[in-house]
Amino acid sequence: MAAQHPRVRTELNITRSSEMLKFRLIAMLLVVVSLMLVGCGSDPTAAPAAPAAPAAKAAPAATAAPAGPSKLEQYAAEHAGGVGAIYIGDLNQLVGPAATVDQGDFDGNVPLSALENHAYVYESDFYKKILAKANLTNPTPLTSEGVHITIQHACINRALGPCKVLESTLVPWLEARTNGQLEFVVSSFPELGLAGPDTLNLVASGVLASATIYGGYVGGELPAVEVQNLWGLYDSMKQEFQANEAIIEDIEALVLTETGGVVMNHHLFSGNDQYFFCKEKVETLDDFKGKKTRSHSAALSDWIEGMGASAQFIAFSEVYTALERGILDCGVTGADASHGQRWYEVTDYMIGPLISWPFVNNVINADKWNQIPEDLQRILIEEAAKSELEALRIGSIQNEMGLIKNEAEGLEFIPFSAEMQEQSLNAAVMERVLPNWVKRVGDPTHPVITDIFNTKIGPLVDLKIESDGSVTKK
Repeated sequence: MAAQHPRVRTELNITRSSEMLKFRLIAMLLVVVSLMLVGCGSDPTAAPAAPAAPAAKAAPAATAAPAGPSKLEQYAAEHAGGVGAIYIGDLNQLVGPAATVDQGDFDGNVPLSALENHAYVYESDFYKKILAKANLTNPTPLTSEGVHITIQHACINRALGPCKVLESTLVPWLEARTNGQLEFVVSSFPELGLAGPDTLNLVASGVLASATIYGGYVGGELPAVEVQNLWGLYDSMKQEFQANEAIIEDIEALVLTETGGVVMNHHLFSGNDQYFFCKEKVETLDDFKGKKTRSHSAALSDWIEGMGASAQFIAFSEVYTALERGILDCGVTGADASHGQRWYEVTDYMIGPLISWPFVNNVINADKWNQIPEDLQRILIEEAAKSELEALRIGSIQNEMGLIKNEAEGLEFIPFSAEMQEQSLNAAVMERVLPNWVKRVGDPTHPVITDIFNTKIGPLVDLKIESDGSVTKK
């Protein structure tokens, strides 16, 4: 239409003297315009709305197109079969090599059978929230240039899952994603000469830029956080996973209040059922009575004492020597972790398990966090979420493989007897673990008891802490 305007103006100038011709030309022009608008599908009476028409047409066209895989489905397919694989409906995509050989089975792989046994993890809202935090289909763009920030992270021990996963995934992923501008360096408590109970204060003060906060270690400073480490409480990993899912945000809030920092991610000690690695056979309560047994938290000490043994608080890195020298009769940890520490060289039996699926918070000091540009902060959180997903991917096999690996080294596995299981619930948990925890918290009406334990955990395990501090079965 625009090309016609000069011609129209010329013809009108030439025939200005003839009104009839002018009328005819104007009439013809109107007819042409109308025909062209009709041909374009436009309504000449609706001209003001015309600018919005293209946007209105775009949505129907997109939805009418043949259905194809979503961006997340495409991502899952592209990253299937190895490190960084995610679950969005197909467990087979999680099968494949772990980040390091020792985090997998004998071949270093994550097998389908183990994943199927823990399908509830990958189908949980907890998993979906982490998946959303990872922002896999719309990652934050890198805008920073010329920055170099080093974050030294203190983890518990290199033989444990949180250390292994962080070092094998987050470290290289951050380097690649930020072009080396954000360097994440993993060290362990033994290497740094640290004691686990000190980590809250060390992160809060800035002595540590970042650290793994384990509730069992810091219970002395913050007894409320021990709600995640009440030993003997659960009868299955699924049950404890459900409890963790219900309280993890509450625990994060407690840790943040104490440290003032930022929770980078969580790490469930997947497959961390506790076994007692003993030099002598323990088949009965009498066998366990008086045994000097390693502990790593106040609540675990209560459980050990409730079972008739003698609890000894000894750092994880020192247990091997303590067993070798007879300072300890039994050590306690996850089967995979004990294998990594070669406890099978100084013990002959593994007894248990004590169901355990605790989680830790990886926390960054506030001042350190504020030094990081915003785009790098977001990238760090996204990559940390990816690392957390990887921990859940490989975690499912840790229990079974830890047991198998220790048996292959010659250890004899002895399951808890019915007598010991009954003692665990009735005497250890109800008479010692829970009442003593209430005393450490200081008040049976504390919100961590009324709003967290009684509201979120109690219904799962059929127990309730009464206002006088006693424990009752529902």
